[in-house]
Amino acid sequence: MEQTRRRIRRPVAFGAATTLLITGLATASSTLPDPTRASAGPISARSTDEESALAPCRIASPLGVQLSEGIPTAPGYARSTGKVRALTLMIDFPDARGEGPAMNRFAEFFPQTTDWFRTSSYGRLSYRPEAPLRDWLRMPMPFASYGIERGSPYEPGYRQLVQDIVAAADPKVDFRAYDLVNVLVTPNAGPSALDTVLSVTFSGNGEAPHADGSPVANTSFIYSRQDDGSGSYHETGYRVLPHENGHVFGLPDLYTAEGGGAVGHWDIMSEDWGANNDLLGWHKWKLGWLDDDQVRCSATSGSREYTLTPLATKGGPKLAFIPLTPESGYAVEVRTRDGNDEAVCEPGVLIYHVQSDVDTGNGPVTVADSDRGSGGCTRRPNVHAELSDAPYRPGESFTDPESGVHITVLSEDRESGSYRVRVTRA
Repeated sequence: MEQTRRRIRRPVAFGAATTLLITGLATASSTLPDPTRASAGPISARSTDEESALAPCRIASPLGVQLSEGIPTAPGYARSTGKVRALTLMIDFPDARGEGPAMNRFAEFFPQTTDWFRTSSYGRLSYRPEAPLRDWLRMPMPFASYGIERGSPYEPGYRQLVQDIVAAADPKVDFRAYDLVNVLVTPNAGPSALDTVLSVTFSGNGEAPHADGSPVANTSFIYSRQDDGSGSYHETGYRVLPHENGHVFGLPDLYTAEGGGAVGHWDIMSEDWGANNDLLGWHKWKLGWLDDDQVRCSATSGSREYTLTPLATKGGPKLAFIPLTPESGYAVEVRTRDGNDEAVCEPGVLIYHVQSDVDTGNGPVTVADSDRGSGGCTRRPNVHAELSDAPYRPGESFTDPESGVHITVLSEDRESGSYRVRVTRA
């Protein structure tokens, strides 16, 4: 059945620099002022001509938009290619002591998270979780004293918590050696995830407390356990961490106040409960996991045909993009039940609208449903059923009358899994 709303909505906190401007909201990020930090983005353009051809499809990141879908990702977030070292600390509190060895908590997320990123990135992200402190790191105050609730801003509770973490860990940890920080909180601190999801990420926060001369700027906090009682937690419970780490790499939340109805289970930034799922092709390009020559840019009027290979497989053209404005466009990709896409029940061509001028959690991406009102093709728990059969099949078309965009799926090569599509724009 469809996941209940309260269990899929999750805050991602603003960097301290922006909280005065957007008081009361709890999702987004600012950027670090350090220009030497690597930013994510497409790996390379092989030629000036290719770079020029793709330029219209790199929709801009407008100022003031939190965790924009624009390309390239702004500096200040953790780099998303190559070797990434993740400092992982397990913390508990005087009134909520860790139950069992701290490394048991670590084992709830690894090596599954490392494997997930390796598969999704085609091996381009070598995610290295490190736990230099193998015991629980005891905080000096009771959990309740930090005032942490769902949607809590960085000030003052999280700032105090980060300061206490740094004070406790810094004598034995060189924070400069790591690209991001994971804080795995003992699950008995705070409410069950079935009641409210506290897990949160503060990304690009240049005003975070410093450790070893660097701000603790990209930090994910994981609470409770996303255990729905189905018996699948040991296989799927880790997925909250790839979701939260998606924010330290600069990705927005794709769920909205209404839940997962905009994107469904087609991206882990939309739904991270239950069955495994991957990232959208747009996000893979944004993170530098797709090369420029794997993207087709349909920026001018007329008709063009493209052959797209399954997103889950390595190599080949993966994404077609039709820019509409400097901040928006349609993306086209092929999704199959391979790789991280465990829950795909209707393979085919996925079409979705991307807007870079929409804040995280407000619907920057909307999937086009090829069969509205069908109820979907799955009854798996924690998968948005209605959008599960969203992909288009051969002979089916998508039309946006307002923009004059028409996309037709021409054929499927069953042997390779690739699809031929025609894109027509006025």
